[in-house]
Amino acid sequence: MSTDGFDPGRLLRIDRHFRRYVDEGLLPGWQIVVTRHGRIAHNSVYGHRDMEAGTPVEAGTLWRIFSMTKPITSVAAMTLWEEGRFQLTDEISRWLPAFADMRVYDKGSALKPYTVPAVEPIRIWHLLSHTAGLTYGFLHTSVVDRLYREAGFDLTDAGLDLATTVDRYADLPLLFQPGTAWGYSVATDVLARLVEVVTGQDFDTVLQERIFAPLAMTEVRRWVPETDAAGLATLYVADPVTGRPVPAGDLARHALRPPVLHAGGHGLICTAADYHRFTQMLLNGGELDGRRVLGSRTVRLMTRNHLPGGRDLAALSTGGFAETSLEGVGFGFGFAVTQDPVPGRSSTNAGEFSWGGIASTAFWVDPVDRVTAMFFTQFMPSNTYPVRQQLSQLVYSALVD
Repeated sequence: MSTDGFDPGRLLRIDRHFRRYVDEGLLPGWQIVVTRHGRIAHNSVYGHRDMEAGTPVEAGTLWRIFSMTKPITSVAAMTLWEEGRFQLTDEISRWLPAFADMRVYDKGSALKPYTVPAVEPIRIWHLLSHTAGLTYGFLHTSVVDRLYREAGFDLTDAGLDLATTVDRYADLPLLFQPGTAWGYSVATDVLARLVEVVTGQDFDTVLQERIFAPLAMTEVRRWVPETDAAGLATLYVADPVTGRPVPAGDLARHALRPPVLHAGGHGLICTAADYHRFTQMLLNGGELDGRRVLGSRTVRLMTRNHLPGGRDLAALSTGGFAETSLEGVGFGFGFAVTQDPVPGRSSTNAGEFSWGGIASTAFWVDPVDRVTAMFFTQFMPSNTYPVRQQLSQLVYSALVD
């Protein structure tokens, strides 16, 4: 294992720090991978993938990555853009006519919301950058979130397929006028449905042909059959009284049966090795082991800030998303993008791009120092502990060249 400019003793501080989370009963277990220049500098596991059974986290443990599905979906969509199948400024109603005449929440209660017409149509780049005005029911920050929940869209899927789900989203009002703010949302699910319509293929077939097969991501799947279930990490949630991990019950069991909804914004399960290959493709400007998924300029386009006026998430976020500092961080196409690390008091570089999942998984790619890092565990919600900021501190303080 190469250290590539990392101080080996300082890298060991990563494990010492995060072991305490497990030893103190705050996390079940974890897996951490840090690379530089495409070579693994640190790779460690600790704790349990199933606390009740006493089974340890192993190198090949399967993890629910939840919203770390979003960057994969965004890459798949951009492979179509590279083929000229659409323009980023195209109105999505060209392929999804249910979104032709959207309305925007203005005031009132969930019982009697008052809406106004959208003055700007939802465009493809709005979906990629979460500026479409869509939202999530589980955020609990607005009247529109409540309308999503009342329509059956909360943290769990509503038992509908992708086409039906997306049409139902179109029936709900937008949270804001498209292109005027940033709202974490189901936009990537809508994007996945658009990909299906553009290609005429099932969304998971598109992912397999355009990303998983070229990158040899061999363990990615939507669900885990009984024969492989022992390798899947158990999903935990915070106990409402103690805050300690307790099994997530029905939410965890979703991963053990084929889903009806093949979403673009969540739902994938994979190993650290699989996601490592995805991050290395991004670090290399769209190519890995001689297989090119994206052009290098497309990767650069995706990892620039596309928020209105070049502002950051702190200025434009509608709330409900606070897992890391938002100051100095913009948003590209599927990734948060660091514009300036100073407002967030971070030692990373401008240009770093990242994302995470609700079970406290996270990754980042730093094209300046050519560092990538991944953190896997299965504990919800992801903003319970500052593991992402702490991992960044520990990784960059170990980089000494």
